[in-house]
Amino acid sequence: MLSPKRVSDSETTITELMIPAFANFSGKIHGGTLLSLMDKVAYVCAAKHSGNYCVTVAVEGVEFFNPVEVGDLVSIKASVNYVGRTTMIIGMRIESLKPKTGVVTHTNSCYFTMAAKNDDGELTEVPGLILENETQTRRFAEGKLLRKLSLEKRELLKSDLKNIYSGDIRKMCDGEKCELTY
Repeated sequence: MLSPKRVSDSETTITELMIPAFANFSGKIHGGTLLSLMDKVAYVCAAKHSGNYCVTVAVEGVEFFNPVEVGDLVSIKASVNYVGRTTMIIGMRIESLKPKTGVVTHTNSCYFTMAAKNDDGELTEVPGLILENETQTRRFAEGKLLRKLSLEKRELLKSDLKNIYSGDIRKMCDGEKCELTY
């Protein structure tokens, strides 16, 4: 059995300058650019914890609360919140700093589920977590719940939704912004 590790052993923070190449036509940073940065930070955090190559399994709860602009310094803080047998949930907080004013804005938070792979590309066990305070314990419990809900959602989406009665499907559209033309 692998020795558990402290959350602090793999905590990761990066800061990156947002340049014009990252922006859309209105000067705001593309969400995809931020997602790419988050994916890299999640990998670093998961690899530090597991000691292995890691792959992204799922991304949960990505909501962009505030825009990021060219010239902002974006910091992404990540920690392992929960570990399963071969997977880890990495929690992230993203903030932007306006260097001229010093104003820091929370732009979003999200969760990446990462899986550890061995040298043969097979899933491999990850170390447990040593929880040293209430915040880490709360995040672990939240991660456990998030994992359960994610698995339930995946199973629902995998199920044969074609078996839903067409009358029920039509009722689901009542009062929505859609027009049935058949």
